[in-house]
Amino acid sequence: MSMAGNLRKVGSLRKVGGLRKVARLARRRRRVDLSHPARSPLGSAVVNCVTYRDGRRGKDGRDLVEAVRAVRKADDGFVWLGLHEPSELEFADIAELFDLHPLAVEDAVHAHQRPKVERYGTTLFAVLKTVCYVEHAELTATSEVVDTGELMVFVGHDFVITVRHGLHGSLGPVRESLEADPEQLAKGPAAVLHAIADSVVDDYLTVIDEVQADIDEVEAAVFAQNGARADPGRIYQLKRELLELKRAVVPLSRPVLELASRPFPVVPPDIQAYFRDVSDHLLRAAEQIAAFDELLNSILQAHLAQVTVAQNEDMRKITAWAAIVAVPTMGCGVYGMNFDHMPELHWRFGYPLMLSVIGVICFVVYRGFKRNGWL
Repeated sequence: MSMAGNLRKVGSLRKVGGLRKVARLARRRRRVDLSHPARSPLGSAVVNCVTYRDGRRGKDGRDLVEAVRAVRKADDGFVWLGLHEPSELEFADIAELFDLHPLAVEDAVHAHQRPKVERYGTTLFAVLKTVCYVEHAELTATSEVVDTGELMVFVGHDFVITVRHGLHGSLGPVRESLEADPEQLAKGPAAVLHAIADSVVDDYLTVIDEVQADIDEVEAAVFAQNGARADPGRIYQLKRELLELKRAVVPLSRPVLELASRPFPVVPPDIQAYFRDVSDHLLRAAEQIAAFDELLNSILQAHLAQVTVAQNEDMRKITAWAAIVAVPTMGCGVYGMNFDHMPELHWRFGYPLMLSVIGVICFVVYRGFKRNGWL
């Protein structure tokens, strides 16, 4: 591609990157974190405890044991308990009340788990990685681009327990969206699991779009006129952050596919169709991440090639000027040897003639290098 074509491409990339930044800031202003900042009387880690029956929300402020007893007595509805970074002591009574498996409880408390779906009897335990885009005024070699957290979900016949780790990934918007659709919420705890997985995957796609704006910015800088002077640290930083995003997205593909295809006691067939839609979105996210990784590799190789070309051009210029300077150096060296019988040594116009000859030779050499593109 010609230099003019590259410049047009850079201009269009900058324009698109600027528009994406404006849209990104607008989305940030509209985004509201609905997580409850205060601690509930139910426990220092409990964010919310709500009962649902026929897709309708029950009374708030009910004791957890009383809420579970009421749901099981009526054999209708379910309890949704939300927790944020509970300790082992805080989770012990909850694990006993819902008969949760010790291995799943350990994973939920200590976090740092790989995305997965496991079945313990009639209880389903899912681990999801949440992601959040970290806003920055300018991308540098040390900028944090992607922040990750974890979300564990216990799903039973009459309960949903969500355990969140990290400062983002609030489930407030998910709860509000489900409560606005009673027909979907009436399908039970599996509908809640689907809504959570769908929200997490949608966040993946949102973060991917925002990371693409950073990649476009780096690409524009590399293919600018002074692209060889671009900081390669920004490319490496984007690759590191993209790897963090890849660790969250790619391992989740198989668990979501299992939810969409394998029979689970708490996931009815009509909900599995929704998980197939989530699986398609997740596949799209994984493909975009793989494409971004390849694109960053190409950008890095192009930058290294530009640096090599720039260094070769500098070396050619240095060599050309050294050759030009060698002409007067050679002439002065010869006449500086102080022999008696030198050409035109005692002639009045010998000195101006020698300077003229040196100047003409230097000019001819300069023109030759200039014509060949060395200068």
